[in-house]
Amino acid sequence: MPSGKHQVEIDIPIEYIWNFVSDMNKWAPLVPGYVTHETLSDRQSTWKFKGEVGRMQKNVTMKLDIIEWVEPTRVSFNLTGINENVVGKGYFEAEELSHKITKMTGHLTISAKGMAGPMINTVLRTIVPKTTREFTEAIANRIKKVEVVMH
Repeated sequence: MPSGKHQVEIDIPIEYIWNFVSDMNKWAPLVPGYVTHETLSDRQSTWKFKGEVGRMQKNVTMKLDIIEWVEPTRVSFNLTGINENVVGKGYFEAEELSHKITKMTGHLTISAKGMAGPMINTVLRTIVPKTTREFTEAIANRIKKVEVVMH
């Protein structure tokens, strides 16, 4: 199953990171290829983004279900393709290294199913780690900007 994991240390206290990642409306727009999202409940939303598979560009709509909120350290979610036969899961984890330094980890696994699954998964093995790194870095950078403005 194609997956990616990326860690970054940021000079921000863990409670500020939790304040950001506990609201999916703050981080949904940071997904690479983001088009739009719709909140269905505090634990469920649909996300639409433009993805590239090889030379093909596709609009992909996925349902995101938050399966775990563990304040202040973890948000876990499942992904289900609405217009594509894909499934996935992921999480954000925060680990307090000191009062002002937090290690943030992003993890994402996505797998295509069906007849085209094996071919698409070959491409996803390259895309998913890159997307995970970009997404985790985008969240860290946004949190840093928010904190600079607020303080």
